[in-house]
Amino acid sequence: MSDNPALTPPPDPASVPVLEAREVTKTFGRVTALREVSCSVRKGEVTCVLGDNGAGKSTFIKTLSGYHAPDSGQMLVDGEPVRFSSPRDALDRGIATVYQDLAIAPLMPVWRNFFLGSEPSRFGVIRTKEAKSIVIEEMAKMGISVRDADQPIGTMSGGERQCVAIARAVYFGARVLILDEPTAALGVRQSGVVLKYVMRARERGLGVILITHNPNHAYLVGDHFVLLKRGRTVADMTRDQTTLQDLAQEMAGGAELQALEHELGRAAQTA
Repeated sequence: MSDNPALTPPPDPASVPVLEAREVTKTFGRVTALREVSCSVRKGEVTCVLGDNGAGKSTFIKTLSGYHAPDSGQMLVDGEPVRFSSPRDALDRGIATVYQDLAIAPLMPVWRNFFLGSEPSRFGVIRTKEAKSIVIEEMAKMGISVRDADQPIGTMSGGERQCVAIARAVYFGARVLILDEPTAALGVRQSGVVLKYVMRARERGLGVILITHNPNHAYLVGDHFVLLKRGRTVADMTRDQTTLQDLAQEMAGGAELQALEHELGRAAQTA
């Protein structure tokens, strides 16, 4: 291969991550919440960031979404270094975050929650019929049939409310969708509904970052897995490099879990 830069072919756009964090560190006083954490997500790929409570997942997504500025390290969008000064900056670059609380008004209709102040209008008048039509169409693309856009969103299931938030982010131009523990408060059936919509988002070409502490959910939809522990990256694997059993083992503590099993086994024999 030639050393002449002029003859070096440009990188394949598909190989360049849409969003990437390189060795990001974030401290709060004397507490180091993140230490040199790296992660990348590509178009049409689900990257699962796993970790137990206190692993640094919340700080990490707030850093990715522009809420926190990293103390060191680098953030890149489409291979170009960026520095977000606010969540609005991140959103303007197509990075949308859906938090657990979803930021919804339960008594307001589905269509008002979908737009949240960005309703289509003309001469200052909201075009209600158009807005409702958009909501029904966008939800249908995600596989949900909304018969009445005037339905209070609080009457929808938890999985359906998550879908509204996902469809909203996609409609307003998200290229990267960050989901903060979307199945944490849901039962088995509703968790399955949300994971199905995660797959729909990936099929539509989005890069998805799924934050979760559930390896079973992660392995169902994930293409890439990053495990955090006490603010550090302890594993970074693609799907063909791991199994569900190995992922669960890493998540549970690996050697620590084996030591505990050995200790409990000895205790059972002694009893």
